[in-house]
Amino acid sequence: MKYIKVTFKFLKIYLFLAFLSLLVVSCASSDVQTAGMFAPESAIYNDAVIQVYSARTRGVKKLVAVHTWISVKPANSPNYSSYEIIGWRLRRADTALVVRQTKPDRDWWGNQPELLLDIRGEKAQQLIPQVIAAVDAYPHKDNYHAWPGPNSNTFTAFIGKEVPELGLDLPSTAIGKDYRELNNIVGRSPSGTGLQLSLWGLLGFTLGTEEGVELNVLGLNFEFDIFDFAIELPGVGRLGASDVKPITNKAQLTTAGD
Repeated sequence: MKYIKVTFKFLKIYLFLAFLSLLVVSCASSDVQTAGMFAPESAIYNDAVIQVYSARTRGVKKLVAVHTWISVKPANSPNYSSYEIIGWRLRRADTALVVRQTKPDRDWWGNQPELLLDIRGEKAQQLIPQVIAAVDAYPHKDNYHAWPGPNSNTFTAFIGKEVPELGLDLPSTAIGKDYRELNNIVGRSPSGTGLQLSLWGLLGFTLGTEEGVELNVLGLNFEFDIFDFAIELPGVGRLGASDVKPITNKAQLTTAGD
């Protein structure tokens, strides 16, 4: 009984902190426009590129969750290919996997993109075949659930696990990244750089070089990034130094409406 009481007390504190985080993000607003800022123009940039993006989802869900996708451009290619999972596409086809040839750093239903990963040059060229192979191997193309998964973030996390050389660290707001089925509750972390224990993405623990220490309860994640001295909170995302040093297409970000 003592351990049960301690567990319930811990869950109350956890959920209270998660609620406070959601209040913070619901009160915060940003007019910074980032669409079109991060991906080099393929017509003038010949080197290979791999980028991963996130953007807040639609409706009420955007208070807690983001949608993620991965884009690649082989050396000397005139186009990017962006890969993502979109649930409603299952109504029209037998797969939720969508491949776009449009600009990768686009907005998502009006919500501005954030750059999570940017690899260029020879390393990107070497990893692109592995990324495409991971896209093809994703096992949940015909299965989609916004919560707890599998969803768009489960897909991006799968690529990170399959290609650990990416060092992909998805944010705490990428709900679904921790989804695991009962026959696979222990394995690589979403970045591929550590170990994760997760039950359907509803309860789990992650320890990795990229993630640091992460606790997941009901899909809400608290993370302490030990090596970068940053924390991540439910709904809010990352507070502290970023892993990515973006090269913007403009000298300075502009604000929407300027």
